[in-house]
Amino acid sequence: MPTHLTLALDTAAVNIARGFAMDAPLKAKSGHQGTAMALAPLAHVLYSRIMKHDPTDSLWPDRDRFILSAGHASILQYSMLFLQGYGLEMSDIQAFRQWGSATPGHPERGHTAGVEVTTGPLGQGFANGVGLALAERHLRARFGSEVCDHHTYVVAGDGCLMEGVSHEAASLAGHQKLGRLIVIFDDNQITIDGRTNLSCSDDVALRFSSYGWSVSNLGEIGDDLDALESALTAARDSLDDRPKLLILRTQVGFPSPDWTGKHEAHGNPFNAEHVTRTKQAMNIPDEPFWAPLDVVAACRESAKVHGAQQRLAWEVRLEASALQQEWAAVWNGGFSDWREALPSFALGESIATRVAVQKVFDAVLPKQPGLVSGSADLTGNTGTKLSGQIPMSADNPQGRQVYYGVREHAMGSAMVGMAVHGGVYPIGGTFFVFFDYMKPPIRLAALSKAKCLFVFSHDSVGVGEDGPTHQPIEHLAALRAIPDLQVIRPCDANETAQAVRFAFEHDGPTALILSRQNLPVLTDGSAVAHGAGIVRQAAGKADVVIVATGSELHVALQAADDLQATGIDAQVVSLPSWDRFVAFRATNPVEANKILPRDVETVSVEAGTTFGWQLFADSCVGIDRFGASAPGSEALDRLGINPLSVVSAVKKLLKR
Repeated sequence: MPTHLTLALDTAAVNIARGFAMDAPLKAKSGHQGTAMALAPLAHVLYSRIMKHDPTDSLWPDRDRFILSAGHASILQYSMLFLQGYGLEMSDIQAFRQWGSATPGHPERGHTAGVEVTTGPLGQGFANGVGLALAERHLRARFGSEVCDHHTYVVAGDGCLMEGVSHEAASLAGHQKLGRLIVIFDDNQITIDGRTNLSCSDDVALRFSSYGWSVSNLGEIGDDLDALESALTAARDSLDDRPKLLILRTQVGFPSPDWTGKHEAHGNPFNAEHVTRTKQAMNIPDEPFWAPLDVVAACRESAKVHGAQQRLAWEVRLEASALQQEWAAVWNGGFSDWREALPSFALGESIATRVAVQKVFDAVLPKQPGLVSGSADLTGNTGTKLSGQIPMSADNPQGRQVYYGVREHAMGSAMVGMAVHGGVYPIGGTFFVFFDYMKPPIRLAALSKAKCLFVFSHDSVGVGEDGPTHQPIEHLAALRAIPDLQVIRPCDANETAQAVRFAFEHDGPTALILSRQNLPVLTDGSAVAHGAGIVRQAAGKADVVIVATGSELHVALQAADDLQATGIDAQVVSLPSWDRFVAFRATNPVEANKILPRDVETVSVEAGTTFGWQLFADSCVGIDRFGASAPGSEALDRLGINPLSVVSAVKKLLKR
């Protein structure tokens, strides 16, 4: 572990961070200084005395992970990254919250070196931390502590623990006994509206104890560096296999003479007079962005030297590991020949795509050693059960089957944490209608380019008798609206296999939308590559194009046959992925126009809302109402997802 800086350097480093916490929001006229000021000593101790990290290699696999779940206090983390030498310079701190800066309003993974996860929506970072800890323990169990042996540190506030996702995630963490997860709860008893007792009277210690956590009340030691170090060291070195909650009582805005302990300090930038008085109380120069060069240099040199020592020692251990080749495979997307393991399905075979996807996962599993799969209590129903795999648990952390329980929100957030940890490719499944419970982590997965696969089965009113509460209508449109999320709704088993392929190859998250009911195998799956492909070619120039996704492709083909009997020649297109096709059309407009010709009238058919289909179609067959309880085939038919409706739409369009 790093040796200590001198007392004078420690004091100066904390004061620099507190000064930045005031100066940056003041300059930006936006930001949250109060929490960052109060937690500056804690952050300094974590980065300079406790955590294993190397600023010269921010992606070193065996580094400790730091998550600022209270992401509104981003200037705190930026101050540490500046002092520790992660590449942030004074100009970056001064550009806080400005267009194009490396210091955005909330931490963003991939945007700023040293930021592990994208945080801001409260509770998400906490739940991401559970996923990070799951990934670390899983890899340590499989590869040994010689190559994987680190901790996850999370700083969370009252808002994080109020949000429901923290309850789900904390329960999961306690059940899994994630002893390497250390959460510091900033108990400042402040929210934007005022004191927390306006809305909350939870006993946090009892709550977390009931979840199976080890809880320590640290009291008011927020400015005592040695006491903080002692508490964090004890948590880090503990052999207790329970996750740790350290409750730290702080005063927001400390040491401001005007705003210490007041809720106004949370999100209202201090004015210049407030900053001046606070710097006088701190006994530092009243100048903006005060950071003596010798202090910064000393902090950076210490971090660089000790970080490099630890990383180089790890590299020697990795080199000696008998599992080095498999280690490389889990971190680099599988063994090089994994695509050869993808199965194919015979034309005419009838199989639900949720069943097909399980066959695909089982086939590629030996070649994808980083793959772990699970579900929110719907493992067998969603195709996410891996044959012959033991559950990941406290007793068997090397297991590759994760049982998340009825915790969709925590599952999504933990998957993001596992994905950004690296070495694990998480798959998680549930019914499509329950996407509603997973929207926040899916959005953050897309924003942070987390490589994971969200599997949604029972994708339409074909769910049947469960009725409108369980029949997704608007969900595809909602998913497709998320930037940088790859969405694929395959029409058959072969498109499902190719969807898995392109999910693994995609630099970010994928949502895979699958059928409950059996579907005929109609294609070779090639449409997925470009997002769309011709399934039925017109004899000459097409009179109309019918474009469909998922279970509706066979409806489109039947309609085309019916139209042929009336002298109307239709081209049928499978469009499993809007986003892939839009990207293909942007770079290959001529080829894309052959698939969906702009000069030919087009009718779309999909068992969901028609919202958005105007991008591709002139007329839309869909469902713009909630569903109904009935056998799935009857529900589809009565709601107009049938060849007759498509034929009628085509004739009406051509007549128009």
